[in-house]
Formats: sequence, structure tokens, C-alpha cells
Amino acid sequence: MKDFLEKYIMPTAVKFGNNRHLLAVRDALIGMIAITMIGSFAVLLNNLGSIIKPYGKMMESIFGPTWTTLGGDIWWGTFAFMTIFAVFGISHKLAKSYGDDGFEAMLISAACFFLLIPQVANVPETEGAWGFIGWGYFNSTALFTGIIVALAATEVFIRLTRVKAFIIRLPEGVPPAVAGAFAKLIPGMLTILSFGIFGLLFRMLSDGKPLNDWLNTVLVAPLTSAADSLFFAILIVLLVHVFWAVGLHGPNILGGITTPLFTSLGTKNTDLYAMGVTDLDKYAILAGPFLDAFVYLGGSGATLGLIIAMFLAARKRHKQLLALGTPPGVFQINEPLLFGLPIVLNPLWLIPFITAPVIMTIVAYTAIKIGWVYPVVTASIPWVTPAGIGGYLATGGHISGAVLALVNLAISIAIYLPFVYINARIDEKKLQNKIDVNVGSHIDA
Repeated sequence: MKDFLEKYIMPTAVKFGNNRHLLAVRDALIGMIAITMIGSFAVLLNNLGSIIKPYGKMMESIFGPTWTTLGGDIWWGTFAFMTIFAVFGISHKLAKSYGDDGFEAMLISAACFFLLIPQVANVPETEGAWGFIGWGYFNSTALFTGIIVALAATEVFIRLTRVKAFIIRLPEGVPPAVAGAFAKLIPGMLTILSFGIFGLLFRMLSDGKPLNDWLNTVLVAPLTSAADSLFFAILIVLLVHVFWAVGLHGPNILGGITTPLFTSLGTKNTDLYAMGVTDLDKYAILAGPFLDAFVYLGGSGATLGLIIAMFLAARKRHKQLLALGTPPGVFQINEPLLFGLPIVLNPLWLIPFITAPVIMTIVAYTAIKIGWVYPVVTASIPWVTPAGIGGYLATGGHISGAVLALVNLAISIAIYLPFVYINARIDEKKLQNKIDVNVGSHIDA
């Protein structure tokens, strides 16, 4: 099995995980964590007033009936422009991977994205405006369009900059910033022109439907519907832990696919929550930090349950490992345990390592689906948020989110505990066999 995984699975997984386009998407969206965090907490604090009535009355008495204005403004400056930040970030990261400084590339990509957006509400020319653009073309609704345009525009731009005939070279006395800008002038213009022509032809062939609307109808809506399912959740969790089983960082390898999907669904939930929507059927379940809040408790494999099980059944045997692994484990960092126990390539530990997260995923998804946990995931949290606290914050400050996380933690402990006992018995037998061998050797001598 080990030879098969190393020969056939690991090379493909490593190649997939190192794909520059997926890395650019993943790193850009992760780099936006400050934006998503402050936006989530602004929505959370605004909506706590309706959940915790005394808090809402207190805030209104101090700041007046418009006390939610600040939170609304922060949401508007963060989540309402999610795709714009993503376009800049993805283009910059991708261009850097090619050795470019990324500055011109991200500006060109943004221009290409803007020119593909329809002017949905025209105003008289006397008012000095071409038209109004709905914020639905800037928020997570347009995220997949933004990702595609950022990747495509950057690829076109970078390749054009490598055509010597398109490079304008100025004399040596010209400042480097000016020379660099002129060197990429023609590639930038050609990239924008090509996307402008593409947008025009696309609207002609699609009866006036812009690219974003077409993608949402044909690709994004079916994809997100399929992604927000129990089957997809189990599949992702299985793949993550199969990769970890051979020593590969599963979340990083799949991050280029899962991060945009979960970010899009999570942002959609946050927007609905900010608008006060109470119909749970409109919310996504497998969204935002769902896995971090309810499944990856202690990190991949829900290894906080293993740590607690070791404290209960084998504290003395694993004293040093627990001392090293517990503090980071509380904050969802479990590499000391994965490689120190080890769990990686260890058949005994891999059984609960894979089984526990799958069962926890089923429990969490089902609990939210049938309405036991209300509201659903509506806030972004750092992946290092401790178990219980993450569930509470991710569900908009609802105690049921914390309870669900703690129930899952108890499930992981129950799954790991028998294997802790089994491992202890195996170690005892190995030690006894070693003693017997040493005694036999001494007698023979």
C-alpha cells in the first residue's frame, strides 16, 4: 500500500497541490482574512442585538437607533466588494509566480474585469455618468467570474510581456519606474483590448447576457448546489485525510478548489444574515468555516479528541508528546502530533484519523440541515479558533453552534479512545518482547 501510494498517488497530488493557478487563488483568498474577519464580526455585532435583547437595547441607548450604521458601513467596505479584492490578489500572486512584480498585472486584470461588467441602470448623460453598477457584480456572487478573469487576463498579459516586439525600451537615464511602465505599455493595452472584444462578442452571441450572468446560470449555480451537499462534504473530508495519510498537506492541496467554493457560500450567508433573512432554506450549510468550526477540531483528523483521549488513558506514556502537542492542538495546529506520534503512514492511527472527521461531518451537516443548530454558518472565523468558541462565533453567536462543536469533540474522543488503549497494549507487548530477548541473551551468555 505504501509503495503504491508513493508511486502513483503522491506525484499526482504534489503536482496538483503545486499548480500555480490554484496556489494563486488559495493564497489570495487566504490573504484577505483581515477583510473577511472584520466584515464578519461587524455583521455579528449588528445582529447580536436581535439575539440578545439586552445587548441591543444597551447599544441603542448609548449610540441611538442608528447604532448599527458602523457595522453596516464595514460590511459594505468588505463583503460587498469581495470579488474586487480577489481579482487584485489573484492576479498579483499569479504574476509573482512568473517572476513579475505583479503591479501592472493586477491593474490590467481589474480593468478587464470592470469592462466585462454590464451597466445595469443607465442615467441621463447630463448627470455625467455612464451608468450604475449593481453591487451584486462586486460581491461573492461574481467571485467565480473574478477568479476566471484574473487568471486569464494575467496569463495573457504575462505572455505578451515576453514578446520582444511589444516591449518599449527607453534610454538608460529614464527612472526605472517610468521605464518599467512603458516596457509593459503595449502588452497591457493589447490585453485590455482583447478582453473588450471578447466581452462584446460574448454579449452578441448570448443575446446580451454578460459573462458573469451566463457563468452563474451555467456553471456557478449548479456547482455551488452540488458543493453544498453532504456527499461533497464527505468527499472533501475523505480526500483531505487520505492526502494526510501519506504525509501531504490535504487542506493546502485542495485549497485551490475548496477555498473559493466555501468563501463564496460563506459570503452569501453573511450577506443574507446582514439583511435579516430568517428563511434557513436560503442559507448554505457547507459554507465558510464549517469544517474548521465543527470538524477539524484540533486540526485535520479532529486530533484534539486524540489529545484528550491520551490524557484520559495514557498520560504517562505520552507525557512529552502531550506537552509539545497540546498547546498548539488547542488552536487547531496538529503537525507535532501528526509527525511526532506519528499518525502519518501509521495504519493503526489512520483508522480513527479518517473515520472521526467523516462521522463528525455527517453529524454537523445533519444537525444544521434539520434545524437543530440555528442560525447556520454566518460568520468568518480564523481557522485557529479553539473548539466550541469557533462554533459559537461561526453561527452568529448562537449557543447551539458551540454545543454542536462540543458534541463532535466528544464523538472524536470516543472514537480515538479504543485506539489509545490498543496502542498501549501493542507498546506493552513490544516492551515485554524486548525484555524477554534481552533476558534470553543474558542467560545464553
